[in-house]
Amino acid sequence: MAELPSILHLTSHPICLRIRGPSVYEDDKKRTWLHLVMETGGVLQVRLRQEDIPSGHIALTTRPKTSSTMLFMWTLQPGDQYLDSMCRFWRIVHHIKENGVEEMILELMEDS
Repeated sequence: MAELPSILHLTSHPICLRIRGPSVYEDDKKRTWLHLVMETGGVLQVRLRQEDIPSGHIALTTRPKTSSTMLFMWTLQPGDQYLDSMCRFWRIVHHIKENGVEEMILELMEDS
């Protein structure tokens, strides 16, 4: 019999995500996250997937060069929101861990 996927909804989020390289962020625990921009019904969302990437495989940069949507940094705020480096707020749509892999989707808030 096949095993059902193991999905956990997480409530502990990275405090800070800083750009580390093209399409890669690093959190306050030195874990790397891959970045993917999505637009759903006119709403801008960012999908972050935690994957361990050896530092030798990441081109270090302080400026996003590969995507105009990559922000320098996100900082966790009260109310499960992130504030980006352009002073815009992003709500956490979901933060899950499925089969050992963390994924977080952030959505740009209309007021931002």
